Amino acid sequence: MDPMLTITDVSRRSGVASSALRFYEERGLIASERAGSGHRRYHRSALRRIAFIVFAQRIGLTLEEIGAELAKLPVDRVPSRRDWSRLSSVWAKRIDQRIAELQRLRSGLGECIGCGCLSIDRCRLANPADVAGRKGPGARYWLG
Repeated sequence: MDPMLTITDVSRRSGVASSALRFYEERGLIASERAGSGHRRYHRSALRRIAFIVFAQRIGLTLEEIGAELAKLPVDRVPSRRDWSRLSSVWAKRIDQRIAELQRLRSGLGECIGCGCLSIDRCRLANPADVAGRKGPGARYWLG
């Protein structure tokens, strides 16, 4: 059996603050066992779950969504590469959507802000007769 890791060890190895680890544990995303002293001890497999959480957050999943994804993993064994692959494969669409959004934002920098007027409500090029205003409040071109 692998030796258990302290919260300091897990924080150092994962690059995640101890406070975040305690928060993840409160949310049920990771688990620890208590030593006789009451200190948290983690199985090495927690490092994989933490890496998964960090990656999932970077692509935009909420903690609730991450919890739902982690719940799909087996509880009777350490997740395999195949388990992780199955979970992450459904994220490709979400990543593609984020890429498209960032490309739209980059285009907007050149098309809209590039002229320097910053007056989208009066701009004859990007928004003649305030067409975007009739579509609703907010930055309609950015909202898609």
